[in-house]
This record gives sequence, C-alpha cells and structure tokens, in this order.
Amino acid sequence: MSHSPPTPPPNSPRRSEVHLNRARASLRQAVQRYARPQRLPKTYPQALDLQSALNADRDRLTASLDKLDQSLIRIAVFGLVSRGKSALINALVGQKLLQTGPLHGVTRWPRSVYWSLAGGAESLQVELIDTPGLDEVGGDIRADVAREVAYQADLILFVIAGDVTRTEYQALVELQQAQKPILIVFNKADLYPDQDRQTIYRKLEALFAGELESDRPCPIASPNEILLAAADPAAVQVRVELPDGQVTYEWEAPPPQVAELRQTLADFLQREGKSLLALNALRQARTAQADIAQKTLQLYQDEAEDLIWRFARWKAIAVAANPIAVLDLLGGAATDLVMIRSLARLYGLPMTGYEASKLWNAIVWSSGSLLLGEVGSGLLLGFGKSTAAIASAFDSVAGFAAYGSAAIAQATLAGYGSFRVGKAAQAYLERGSTWGPQGADTLIQAILDQIDADTVMRQLQKELTDPGRSP
Repeated sequence: MSHSPPTPPPNSPRRSEVHLNRARASLRQAVQRYARPQRLPKTYPQALDLQSALNADRDRLTASLDKLDQSLIRIAVFGLVSRGKSALINALVGQKLLQTGPLHGVTRWPRSVYWSLAGGAESLQVELIDTPGLDEVGGDIRADVAREVAYQADLILFVIAGDVTRTEYQALVELQQAQKPILIVFNKADLYPDQDRQTIYRKLEALFAGELESDRPCPIASPNEILLAAADPAAVQVRVELPDGQVTYEWEAPPPQVAELRQTLADFLQREGKSLLALNALRQARTAQADIAQKTLQLYQDEAEDLIWRFARWKAIAVAANPIAVLDLLGGAATDLVMIRSLARLYGLPMTGYEASKLWNAIVWSSGSLLLGEVGSGLLLGFGKSTAAIASAFDSVAGFAAYGSAAIAQATLAGYGSFRVGKAAQAYLERGSTWGPQGADTLIQAILDQIDADTVMRQLQKELTDPGRSP
C-alpha cells in the first residue's frame, strides 16, 4: 500500500523552503503583470509625474523579488548611543569591520556588513545593518532613517546595556510598529556582578511581559527573546610570570561573549529564516501592488467612470427590452462580468473570466442585503414583466402599461446594481491582484497560519492578524 509523504511540520526547514518558493512564484507573476507600461491618457494633467511614481513602485516590486532570489535576510541593529551596536556586529562576524570607540556615537549613518552563517542556514545570505543611536540623530531625520531601515529589515536586534530607559522603551514601541520580529540583546552584561545581572534580567522579563506597564500596546518580547551578550568585554588584570621569575600584571581583553546570540540567530534562520524572508517580501510586494493599482486608478479615473456608466446604461436598456425574467438575471450578470474584465484591462491588470466571476460573487455576497435585494427584486419584477408581456397579447393597452411600469422599475434597479458592482470592482482592483490563489494576501495568510506558538515569529502572527493594526 502506498502512503503520501508526511506534511512538513510548521516552521521546519522544508516548510520554510515551500514558503520561499511560493512567494518567489507570486512575485514573479506580479512583476510580469506590471511590466507593460500604461498608456498615458491625454486628459490627465499630471500623467508624467504619476507615470514616474508608477515606475518607482515597479522598481520596489522588482527589488522584493531580487531579495528573494538572493535569499537575503536583513537584520537591523538598533539601540541608543554607546550601547555597543557596532561592537556587537563585529563580534558576531568575528572581525572588526565597523569602527568603535569611546566617542559619543561613532556610527552616523546606516552601514551594512555581510555575515556567513555555518550550519543549516548556509543557503541564506545575512546582511547586518548597523544604525546610528536612536538618540543621536534628532527629530524627523532620526525617525525617517529608523522607519526606512526597519521597513527594509526582516529581523530587528534591539541592544540595551542595563535597565531600560524611558527613551529606549519609547523607541522600542515605535520600532514595533514596523511589525518585524524583535530580539532584545542585553549587551555589556559583563559589567554587572552576577546578582545584579540576574536582577536586571528579571526586571526586563517583567517589563516585556507587560507586568510593569498596563498601558503598553502589547508584549514586546518573551523571556527566550532576551539574550545576554558582552560584545566588547572590559579588560581584566591578569598575573604574568616572566621567565626570570618576576611577576607583573597586565590588562587583557577577554574574547567577546556572543555565543548564545549567534546560536539563537543561526537556529532561527535555519528553521524560520526563509518563511520570514517570504513573509516580508510578500508584504512589501502587496504594498507596492496596492500603490501601483491606486495610482493607475487615479490615472484612468475619468475613463473608468465613463465605462461603468456605459455598461449600466446597456444593462438597463437590455433588461427593460427583454421580456423573459430568467434571461434578465443571466444577461445582467454576464454584462457585469464583461464590465469587470474591461475595467481590469483598462487598468492594465489582466483578469480571466474565472477570476472575474469569483470577484463578482465576492462583491454580491459581501454587499449584504443591498445587491442581493436588488437581485430578488429584479427577479420579481422580471416575472411581473413577463406576465404583463403575455397579458399584452390579449389586452394591449393594460398589458403594455403594466409591462412598461415593470420594465422601467427593473431597468432602474439593474442599472444601479451594475453601477454598484463597478464601483466595488474598482475598490478590489485598487488592491492590485493580491487576492487570488497566488496573490500576496493568500500566501501571507498561509504562512501566518503555519507559525508555531513558541517561535520568534509568533508575535507577528498576532500583529498581522489583529484587525486593529495595519499590515
């Protein structure tokens, strides 16, 4: 007897690879869909500016695909000044590539270092991004730099060096709005006696579990996401015996103590790295596609309005003239499907007949009682119109009057219903093509559904599925 292969467990390397491959296929499809430049309508005064913005959105979409093709994970290191961010990166890669020193904030702009991981994550490239101290660059510049780096990152390391200050806490809450996994690194732990270090660690656990502040948006980290490190340990005095028997004392710097952090990152990337890479690329692609579609709708707004009204008039006339009730509904639905596909073609968003029918069903059922009521009323009026048509064969005056009244009422309902479908289709098209089986929305939800509760990504599941948060 043959058996189907077992389903890979959530967040296993095999499942992570599946997520990456599906995301790559989705983004390639999206890049191809938007590769064709749109025709510029002469009636739109800022068409060239909008076309330039569309090209920038397409570049963002292509960049997301390139990042997937390179299997590039970006880890951004944030923290206040003098918390040892640069030293931490140097310690992780095993080389002193970034400048460190006693000055107040050596790093002025984000800088990148590439890190080769041993173990099961060799297929991933890792870019470590060193950032200026969050209290070093002031005002809007600091906020813009932090926001852009956090947006591009897949994982955030937030470096502290003791008790969390109010400024650190606020910066951490703001970074959490990027909805990326966050690991807290308690650096310079060697400067504290063991008892003090444990006391601070317990306070950090309580803080990030929400036990000390009740007005915090949500827990930021669990205990296994708070890691101790000493990237640049303080020099210690050692006793040295010389060959002649003399004894002297020298100051010696111990090796960096980042083994726990390095192993945690390696394990995480091996098990979840490709899933996280896929998730973030899909989120960025979804935003880019929505921006492209929104600008495209703006570009062709007048033409789309004319198209919707034209189909509404055709549908109203056809329904009024047709005496058979069932054909009214079938013909009206067919008219709406053609309108949806015509809108998609106008916007440069290819759509099959199957996709158009799925969208039409979604619009009708999601509209609640309004469109469904119009369908029911149209059916009743259609039967009344059919009866009047039969009656007109025997009593021409009364029959034609009844037929005309029913036809006008049904045509009005049909035309308005088509207008509603057209406007709703515009709203769906404004999201790009993210809702289909290979769309970003579908794949993002599939990844979120398969996240384990005990992983670094588990907070993302809550944040991205919380209706009160924007994805």
